[in-house]
Amino acid sequence: MKSLLFSLIGSPLLVAASIQSTPDLGTAEGRCRSDESGPSFLVNVEGLKDRTGKLKLEVYPANDADFLEDDNILISAGKTFRRVEQIIPASGPVRLCVRVPAAGSYAVSLLHDRDSNRKFGWRIDGIGFAGNPKLGWSKPAASAATAVARSGPTQIEIVMNYRRGLAMRPIK
Repeated sequence: MKSLLFSLIGSPLLVAASIQSTPDLGTAEGRCRSDESGPSFLVNVEGLKDRTGKLKLEVYPANDADFLEDDNILISAGKTFRRVEQIIPASGPVRLCVRVPAAGSYAVSLLHDRDSNRKFGWRIDGIGFAGNPKLGWSKPAASAATAVARSGPTQIEIVMNYRRGLAMRPIK
């Protein structure tokens, strides 16, 4: 009985349940410096439906079990999670920068939170992933949404997808 109790106390799920979820999780680690020279993704955003709301860029381990997992669970387990949020500029190119812990493969998602409610609403918001996979009705495999970061800044392009009829796809 004691061993069961101790295993539950040390469980990442129990620890994650006790951590207060905030929009700031992963942001300090993900924020790029103005002269960023370390491992990072410089994301060029293409195909925005409009310039309303915010963009939320998130980086996950490049495996299906951790991809799009709850940020509390990932951080409690000591796994990679990075987040950058940015108001969309009124005009011009849209770029975001997110730092990663080291060169290597990471799954990357980008939310166009048009109503700024911090949740993905498939009827309103847009979504995109590194690798620009064709989307169905479920999340893509982590391998299809993965990019490889080099030892310095790595440029990638993410094309946004929005609901069109019964599918999520780029506007163009």
